[in-house]
Amino acid sequence: MVSSPVASRRPAARAARPPARPPRPATRSRRRARRSRTRGLWPLLLVAVLIAAVALSWREDEVTPSVLAGCTVPGAGVTVTTEQAAAAATIAAVARSRGLPQRATVIALATAQQESRLRNLSYGDRDSLGLFQQRPSQGWGTEAQVQDPVYSAGKFFDGLVEVPGWETGRLTEVAQAVQRSGFPEAYQQWEPMASALAGALAATQAGALACGYPPGAAGDPAARTAALTETARREAGAPTTEADGTVTIAGAGWPEATWAVAHAERFGLTRVVMDGWAWTPDGGWVSTPSAFELPLQLRLT
Repeated sequence: MVSSPVASRRPAARAARPPARPPRPATRSRRRARRSRTRGLWPLLLVAVLIAAVALSWREDEVTPSVLAGCTVPGAGVTVTTEQAAAAATIAAVARSRGLPQRATVIALATAQQESRLRNLSYGDRDSLGLFQQRPSQGWGTEAQVQDPVYSAGKFFDGLVEVPGWETGRLTEVAQAVQRSGFPEAYQQWEPMASALAGALAATQAGALACGYPPGAAGDPAARTAALTETARREAGAPTTEADGTVTIAGAGWPEATWAVAHAERFGLTRVVMDGWAWTPDGGWVSTPSAFELPLQLRLT
């Protein structure tokens, strides 16, 4: 049969197009590359986390005590370690023994906070040492002397009272006149903290400075008693050791009782009794009416 000419001119039917293919999934090589890049980031992330952790744990300008060991000024937002509280109490005691006004204590505390964070350091810039980072080479005293908190505080006050208008002058300018620091404005930032702490150390009632520490064995009681009586003699008044080991300080007032609480962890005090109140390291101050009219009592056992 002969094909029709018309039929021979018709185009052949086109084959149906296959449906569009979906996007090709990532190949194994691409997935491996992504995994490789992700793994490469982990060491960098780990280093960043470690650096942040170290930075948070080593900020000397924000020393925070543990929950059970430290001192606070209630209502003032000031918290210090027991080491810092003891140093501050010694500075305040030296100022009190010289008859200086509370402003002198404020200036000294702000200065020591800036210089050493209220710690009796055995190191510093060049030959600087102690609470105030005083330099033996600049005539402040011997190395041993400037690391004696009573001596170093006394030397600071010797210089302070020679500054014209120190009682009313701007704190950082007065402190700089004594210290001659390379950072003369740095002292000013600590004035609020120093004012609150100085006020607590000079208060005439219980609880102005709230301190505590975990009670426990603190070494030989006889050695602690000897150290306590010597320190009290230099800073708080004439001590007497009773037959049961209790140390009493006749004529002492609330500033001396607060001084004792600030030094309590250092000497392992278990009880401080003053004018109707008793303090313990794990309980703080509690009203004790039977203790009225007694002299300040410091107990180590």
